[in-house]
Amino acid sequence: MVTVEEVHRGDIFLVNLDPTLGSEIRKTRPCVVVSPDELNTHLRTFIVAPMTTGDHPYPFRVTCRFQRKVGYIVLDQIRTVDHDRIIRSLGRLPSVVLNNVLTILQEMFSP
Repeated sequence: MVTVEEVHRGDIFLVNLDPTLGSEIRKTRPCVVVSPDELNTHLRTFIVAPMTTGDHPYPFRVTCRFQRKVGYIVLDQIRTVDHDRIIRSLGRLPSVVLNNVLTILQEMFSP
C-alpha cells in the first residue's frame, strides 16, 4: 500500500474511481496528483486528474504519452479521492507536462 508520505504532485497512480454518477469518468484508471505536496502530507485525500486514451480533445485536456500510450489528462474531470482508492504507483509525469497541467488549471480557475 502507498503511504501518504509517498504521494507528490505529478505522481501517477492507478486509482479506483468507481462508483460514479452520470457523466463522471469511471472505472480504475491512471490519475495524476495535482494537489500540492503541503496538502498531500497532511490529508488522507488527494486532488487527481484522470488520464484516458480516449480521443476526445477539449481545451482543458492535456495531451501526454505515458507507458507507450498517447492520451489525455482530463482536467475537466478533476476530483478529490481518498487514499484508500489508490491501488498502486505507476510513475511520474514529466515536469514539462506537469507545468502545462498546472498552467491550464490556473487558467480554468482564475477570473
